[in-house]
Amino acid sequence: MNKSGLIEELSRRENLTEKKAAEVVNLILKGFVEELKKGGRIEIRGFGSFVVRSYNSYTGRNPKTGKNIEVAPKKLPFFKVGKELKERVDKGE
Repeated sequence: MNKSGLIEELSRRENLTEKKAAEVVNLILKGFVEELKKGGRIEIRGFGSFVVRSYNSYTGRNPKTGKNIEVAPKKLPFFKVGKELKERVDKGE
């Protein structure tokens, strides 16, 4: 499922216009992004959690030229699946 599919499903299930459903989905996603930008953690019980992981700089290799390059430090979002979701997917529920 992608974002537009989520909007359509929310619209259908909750009897909302697609515009209103899009506003709700965008509000939630914007909240997630803002919290992660602040270095916060998002936990959705039974689903999983999102955190930001920091990676140090390192020397990498350009696959095209073979030359060594310095990769800058970076922060990336990371998702850890929750136990309940893991079990439900495994059982096919």
